[in-house]
Amino acid sequence: MFPKSIRWRLQIWYGLILIAVLAGFGFTTFQLAGGRQLRKLDDELRHRVAVLSSGLGIRPEDMNPGRQPNGPDDMGFPPPEGPEGRERPAGGRGKPPGLHLTPQQQAMFDAADPDGFYFVVWRRDDTEMTRSPNAPAAVPVPVRSTTKHEPDPPRSRGLLRESFIVMPPGEILLAGKSVAAELAEIRRLGWSLAGVGGAVLLFGLAGGWWLATRAIRPIEEISAAAVKISAGDLSQRIDAADTESELGRLAGVLNSSWARLEAAFAQQRQFTSDAAHELRTPISVMLTQTQSALKRERTVADYRETVEACERSAQRMRRLIESLLELSRFDAGQEALKQMRFDLANTARDCVELVKPLAEPRGIKILCGLSPAECSGDSERLAQVITNLLSNAIHYNKDGGEVRVATRTEGDFAVVVVADNGPGIAPEHLARIFDRFYRVDGARTTTAGRTGLGLAISKAIVEAHGGSIEVASEPGKGTTFTVRLPTAKE
Repeated sequence: MFPKSIRWRLQIWYGLILIAVLAGFGFTTFQLAGGRQLRKLDDELRHRVAVLSSGLGIRPEDMNPGRQPNGPDDMGFPPPEGPEGRERPAGGRGKPPGLHLTPQQQAMFDAADPDGFYFVVWRRDDTEMTRSPNAPAAVPVPVRSTTKHEPDPPRSRGLLRESFIVMPPGEILLAGKSVAAELAEIRRLGWSLAGVGGAVLLFGLAGGWWLATRAIRPIEEISAAAVKISAGDLSQRIDAADTESELGRLAGVLNSSWARLEAAFAQQRQFTSDAAHELRTPISVMLTQTQSALKRERTVADYRETVEACERSAQRMRRLIESLLELSRFDAGQEALKQMRFDLANTARDCVELVKPLAEPRGIKILCGLSPAECSGDSERLAQVITNLLSNAIHYNKDGGEVRVATRTEGDFAVVVVADNGPGIAPEHLARIFDRFYRVDGARTTTAGRTGLGLAISKAIVEAHGGSIEVASEPGKGTTFTVRLPTAKE
């Protein structure tokens, strides 16, 4: 469970990256701080070596022949003054006098501080000339390896850091200092960096855990909702507060999918219930008729009446079953549709002629305004749609009413409009008018021979052609159905 947890994987990966960044930053900072501390100490040692050289009485031109006398040397110090500087033989080849430091220069070497700056001076024969009181007891003579009279790179001896220079006559000047204080400061810096890095690591891990938990929470909610849905509770939804994140958008998509799934299951349950109800009536009629006929001997006319009643019930069942099969084929995408160019106006005209016998007994007039409207598709299936709309307009119209049929072209669509001036449909029923087995009122439910699937089949046929069907109605003024189909492509 532990290695498979996404939260722990994110946390471990985040922790490793954070440790690497902190370690790299801390190591770099530690190295830079230590190097800066040593460079500062080396600069101070070189400065004190230059002070010692000026106190020894070496002129700048002796250090660098060709330089103008009486000018500052390479270290920025003026030439030594006093009789030693004036009386030294040219070229610096005479015997050097002793080391003479001013009080200010002596203050640079604190004799009372064993960890302070110290110096040692050797003659050209490597015998010790002088030293500061705080100098270590044993200071090895530096190797005379340089051919240029410049300070050699500082050297380290344990906890001591030393810088030296070989003067032109051969004397060696060395300044040194214990680096214990600097090393202690560097160690304190290291511990400080470690402490700050540890605190940042803990804070970062806590923040990473919080972020990982927050990021994983929608997944946990998705899993919990999916478990409840799999148990049969289709009303479960994910609380997607952050809809802008990737998981928030995923939660929104899943909520939408589950809403459609719930609606589909509800529709399926309603459909099953309605289909069972529709089939129960004719079956009950057939059973009643046959049971009555079998109870006693009847006349031929009675038997004929019973058989005719059973036939009517069987026909009603057949129409219902055929409609259900037709809808199931459309739902499965298995209904084959022809693709032919035809004029929708001609198809509508044929449908009007077909339904006229239904309108004449009730005095209903059918008014046509059929303009050419070329489209492509299955003309027989679309004729079924128009016939169904005309039959409904006649059946649910008032006696002596009117039915208007019109075809036209609107942009890329061929349009068929079927309108009546009957009682209309209440607004609360319009949203479900195309639902299977849905009937608006009791008057319609008592209509013989009607299954309540006509509009559902019509919608399925129109949508299979890439079109749409809409309804608009106003109670007391009539109902209008509008079908839009893509026009025929050249």
